[in-house]
Amino acid sequence: MLDKMTPNQRLLVAVLASVIFFVAYTAIFPPEQPEVAQKAKTDKVVLDQDKQVVTTKDTSAIAGHEISTQDEVVASATNTILTVTNKNFILKMDTLGRISSKELLQEKFRDNDDNHAQLIPAFGAKPLYIRFLDEKINAEASSVPYVASVSEVNLDGTPVKVTLTQKLSSLDVQKEITFYDDGHYDVVVNVSQNKRYFVYVGQRPRVNQTEQMMTMKGALVYTDDEIQTIIEDGDAEGRKTFTGVELVAAFDQYTTTMMYNLAKDTMVIIDRDRDSNPVAYFDALPTMTFSGYIGQKNYKTLHNIKPVLTNVIEYGWFTFAAKPLFALLSWLHGIFGNWGWAIIGLVTIIRAVLYPLTYKGMMSMQKIKELAPKLKEIKEKYKKDPQRMNAATMEMYKKHGANPLGGCLPMLLQIPVFFAIYRVLLNAVELQGAPWMLWITDLSRMDQYYILPLLMGASMFYQQKLTPTNFTDPMQEKVMKFLPVIFTFFFITFPSGLVLYWFVNNLFSIGQQFIVNTQFKNAKDAEIALAKKDGKKND
Repeated sequence: MLDKMTPNQRLLVAVLASVIFFVAYTAIFPPEQPEVAQKAKTDKVVLDQDKQVVTTKDTSAIAGHEISTQDEVVASATNTILTVTNKNFILKMDTLGRISSKELLQEKFRDNDDNHAQLIPAFGAKPLYIRFLDEKINAEASSVPYVASVSEVNLDGTPVKVTLTQKLSSLDVQKEITFYDDGHYDVVVNVSQNKRYFVYVGQRPRVNQTEQMMTMKGALVYTDDEIQTIIEDGDAEGRKTFTGVELVAAFDQYTTTMMYNLAKDTMVIIDRDRDSNPVAYFDALPTMTFSGYIGQKNYKTLHNIKPVLTNVIEYGWFTFAAKPLFALLSWLHGIFGNWGWAIIGLVTIIRAVLYPLTYKGMMSMQKIKELAPKLKEIKEKYKKDPQRMNAATMEMYKKHGANPLGGCLPMLLQIPVFFAIYRVLLNAVELQGAPWMLWITDLSRMDQYYILPLLMGASMFYQQKLTPTNFTDPMQEKVMKFLPVIFTFFFITFPSGLVLYWFVNNLFSIGQQFIVNTQFKNAKDAEIALAKKDGKKND
């Protein structure tokens, strides 16, 4: 069947097949989930964020993990016992010893209502919340407030240690927390008696932003065998346990709350709430030491804290290509000092690498266009004998040095690069608030004036005009003519950085196509002139 298609038909089929492949592969073969590293113990485990208790023996029980009305009051501003501030954020802790609020103060980190981004949701498990296995102790711990050694801390470059203490009738709980300017903190939890308890990582941030396609949100566990497990919101199914955990995080597109520096034998648990969203916590020791971070998934910040933390920046199936592309993009940003120009530089490098292959493909398409009348004659001559028609067609290609798949290969190579770039530009928090030119003030958001999408569509339309075609099906020709319109509407809601990438990519295609068309025409004119000259000599 493919042998009967024109080169343009093959190209269209190849592009559609590639897109379907990548989408279907991701859907059918999601990232491998490792086997449960350690079976949950059969003791009672406190899971519900209300006052309920479920046991690990009853795995069908659904833990709610949503805070009760009482807990919501406890988390209010009037019950804040500690406020930590610096130039970039305000963090608050409540009377239950939880991080109840973290507000980002940078102007570029705002939600859709133009408010400062709030990383801790009002409902759900909060970071550093402790739950005891013993129901009686847990009930008391839910009502007795913590006392902080200081009520206010101002970070000015020097780490500050604060002690929170909770005195219960049968034991004392102490949390020593050291806060740092970059958003991470170190924790030492001491419980005066050996009573089993659990520490919560906290629900993922829920900053009110427009969600983009192919973005992930949920929980992530990265273990010392370099296996990354992601459980997306809505997909949590029962309880999973892990050991050898390097980091455990709850994350959305740009932000995360995570805990790391856990002992190798610490049992990390991912459970589900009533909405089948993942809830992360770990089984703690009487004296438990670990670290945490709440903030943006900025690569340099996370790498400076601890390189392994950069694994929370998730690119999905295209991680193998996305990570080096982001490294290259960051390097270019260091040169240009602007993410928009860095994107343009990235396109330039990619097109330069692909140019030899792209050039051959474009020349091949020109040759095939020139052969179109002869190929049509072959089709008419051997229409009742498909085998002879295919043989004659391939012989014609071979004689004139034309490759029917030459135009498809460059496009096929660009598809995974495009998806990898899409994931990079979609998940790079560095683009938030990053300006380019006069009207683009945030490369992570759509162009509010629609200038870039319209330029992208116009460039795609002009590129079509320059590109040689050989349509035999009028309907196919009409569909191809509407592609620029379809892509323009498709790209309207995309981040400006991605639209900029595709627009500049189109400009390079136009330039390369113009060069190829000119060279092919000059070569053809020279060939005709030489033929005429030889004809006159023979006369």
